[in-house]
Amino acid sequence: MTVKIGDILVGIDIGTAKTCAVIGEVTPQGLDIIGLGSKPSSGMQKGAVTNIDGASQVIERALNEAEAVAGFDTISSVIVNITGNHIQGFNSDGVAPVKNPEITDEDVARVLESAKAVAIPPDREFLHVLAQEYTLDGQSGIRNPKGMCGVRLEARVHIVTGSINCAQNIINCINRCRLEVEDLVLSSLAASEAVLTEDEKELGCALVDIGGGTTDMAIWTHGSLVHTHVLGVGGYNITSDIAQALKIPLKDAEKLKILSGYAMTSAVPADDVILIPTADDRDPPRKMPAQALAEIIEPRLEEILEMVNREIEKSGYKQAIPGGIVLTGGTSIMNAAPELAQRTFGLPVRRGMPYNVGGFSDHVANPQYSTAVGLMLYAMNRPDVMTYNPQDAQKSSIIHRIVSWLKTIV
Repeated sequence: MTVKIGDILVGIDIGTAKTCAVIGEVTPQGLDIIGLGSKPSSGMQKGAVTNIDGASQVIERALNEAEAVAGFDTISSVIVNITGNHIQGFNSDGVAPVKNPEITDEDVARVLESAKAVAIPPDREFLHVLAQEYTLDGQSGIRNPKGMCGVRLEARVHIVTGSINCAQNIINCINRCRLEVEDLVLSSLAASEAVLTEDEKELGCALVDIGGGTTDMAIWTHGSLVHTHVLGVGGYNITSDIAQALKIPLKDAEKLKILSGYAMTSAVPADDVILIPTADDRDPPRKMPAQALAEIIEPRLEEILEMVNREIEKSGYKQAIPGGIVLTGGTSIMNAAPELAQRTFGLPVRRGMPYNVGGFSDHVANPQYSTAVGLMLYAMNRPDVMTYNPQDAQKSSIIHRIVSWLKTIV
């Protein structure tokens, strides 16, 4: 996908709790936001499609809202996120001899293919191959080797794979809205494009995106992505705890969490009182100390953050992220969430939201739009040297089903 000035881009973040559609126009200065829409999700669980009809209808409603704001309805293709427990990321190395005196695109492509030559199960597909650094004749730390002279080129990359069927289900949802998928991008990679600064990536930091059904991680050092992981827990777990503890519907629990929730009991103002809706609208709402709500929220959010911290320590990069943690996603909006994260990680923490965009920038200056805005910035900057092709994936899925069927009858 080649992007030029004047192009219209559309990022659709299909989440467990919400679906966001953001429309942007590429300008000489960067990206102007010209339309946005957000609707509660349906047919999604932990980042995976569970009901194609329900998910498709929500996508269409969110996009219609964004188109109404933008003032046109001629969208034909979109950039979509992917997340879930099926996502796996790992690092790999490749090596290839240089054919010409100077390194060309062909040489780079061959060394990347070499790094990609790893065995993955037949039901999985490569989503991203991201170069971290190149080594030329023993000289390491090279970001772009093209035009340099040498005879032996090596590459270290970060590879992201995912389930073919999970990816195809997302594509089917978009196709039902009479749209084409231009790109399918890992959620944490997209969010990183929207909320991380180049200095943070260079110094070393971890993006933690706490959505409704998943928590997505991306660790960056020396300007490169070195670790990705997806946890199957998120803000929905907190909402469920509130609903069960207070015996109220999930939609009321979600509203309480967003409007009155605190991530730390110590941060709740003294004598702060909240109103709990009753089952019968004719009855007045119950009053409850705000600290009691925080006492429900804090242990669950702390548990999620501790799971993230263990994954960071397991990755071996805990000492390589002096830039700290950038917390984003809908759950990060909660009062005192960065403070609780800082206590858990023992590192600097800030709340991340889209920046460096024009147009309706104030409207998307919210962590819940990080992935949707990041999808468009990803398409503009394209850090991925080898990318997922929805059409190829569909063919692979069909071939895999044919092979599986043949095995059953042989």
